[in-house]
Amino acid sequence: MVSAPELNTGAGFADVQALQASEDKGANVKDETAISAAIRPILKRLNSFSSDISASAVMSRDGRSLATAIGEGVDSERLGAMCATMLSLGEKASHELKRGNLKMVLIHGEDGYVVLLRIAEKAVLTVVSLPSAHLGMMLIEAKKTVADIIALNVL
Repeated sequence: MVSAPELNTGAGFADVQALQASEDKGANVKDETAISAAIRPILKRLNSFSSDISASAVMSRDGRSLATAIGEGVDSERLGAMCATMLSLGEKASHELKRGNLKMVLIHGEDGYVVLLRIAEKAVLTVVSLPSAHLGMMLIEAKKTVADIIALNVL
């Protein structure tokens, strides 16, 4: 198991230790409050990467919000439902078109981007940004964020 100091993610050391202790005792690590507490600092760090990023969230594959760092005017329940639908459609299209397992869904609208990245098989990272966002840099940071969340071993 990776120790919290090695992660350098900004997650509270006590939060990660509590999750690891729960896991070591065979307790259910899926406690959503503990998951949110461990992941939220990573999302805040992602949002602080660029003022063009207006929201980020980790959703379960069925659309439940696990952790969010979203601005005003974004309904996390609605975002979760839309993300679950987009992910499902993206997976179907990817398989139907023989493109392999889905890695990412990218939406480019007049008013910005929405990026969905898979976090293993259990969750999805959603990043919402303004149109002025540098897409390449945002994708690099989003992929680092996915790796940091996986390293926490809380999902």
